Amino acid sequence: GRQVSDVAELAIVRDTKPLRIAVGKDAGAASAQTRAEIIRPFAHPRTIISDFTAGEHLLKAFMSKLHTPGVFSLAPHVVMHPLGDPEGGYTQIEIRAIQELARGAGAHTAIVWQGRPLTDHELITGKFPSTGSILA
Repeated sequence: GRQVSDVAELAIVRDTKPLRIAVGKDAGAASAQTRAEIIRPFAHPRTIISDFTAGEHLLKAFMSKLHTPGVFSLAPHVVMHPLGDPEGGYTQIEIRAIQELARGAGAHTAIVWQGRPLTDHELITGKFPSTGSILA
């Protein structure tokens, strides 16, 4: 299983139509050189997603780094692993939003996993450890 572990930042230039210019760790450098604004779609004190549209764009960009599109390319199966353990756990709304975010970014299926980071073998086989849980 391929994975992306990068800074969850998006650099955009707001014009008549917002233009994405960089994602991840490249976003900070891009904003320093241009008039780009940094958006952190998962940085909010009360909820896991603060900007759904920006989060979808960010996830699409990360997925495009892993997935080479072609005539017969299949949509990927994605495992979303939100970090942290909020008091009371994630709400059904947050879990569904994470799934919808992945599907909107092009995933065929989206599993939301809470627990330790998964190994490649666990991701490929779909056999997740009992020490965590599949939220959706």
